[in-house]
Amino acid sequence: MEEFKRLERTLVAHGAIIDYYQDTMQVPNGNIVKWDFIGHKGAAAVLPVDGQGRIIMVRQYRNALDRYTLEIPAGGLQSVDEPTRDAAARELSEETGYEAKELELLLTIRTTVAFCNERIDIYVAHHLIPGSQHLDEDEYVQVNAYTVEELTEMIYSGKIQDSKTVAAIMAYKDKYLRR
Repeated sequence: MEEFKRLERTLVAHGAIIDYYQDTMQVPNGNIVKWDFIGHKGAAAVLPVDGQGRIIMVRQYRNALDRYTLEIPAGGLQSVDEPTRDAAARELSEETGYEAKELELLLTIRTTVAFCNERIDIYVAHHLIPGSQHLDEDEYVQVNAYTVEELTEMIYSGKIQDSKTVAAIMAYKDKYLRR
């Protein structure tokens, strides 16, 4: 098996959400190369299912895209040691106002494996209890419920492009609605 060896990792910039590093790597043929690396604490997301089988979605502005997106509730871990189940429950409550009697791990995704270590554990929230949102001071989130069929159509039409949301909806559809 060919081996890659990290010779050095240099912090270029420390951010609120990510840290940007430049790695000096030795590749199998002996050459020395520079690779970018984005360090991320990780995140959790939740696909909330209401009593009618609809998925609770959040609409919010995303600066990176300069537009609103339709997504499942999600957020970064407060520390690398925070259990993702706790983060998923927190984000569900903050963004939608709902609490869940049951959270079940659906899948884990790695968002950008070429240069980032971000990992998102995605949960399904069952038996929702309504409440009120607890948004951060910079969050403006609208909450709506959709059928899986409506969401699948939005994925294929390009209206929903967020990778965690696409993965969650399609995995949920396959696991729970397969006939």
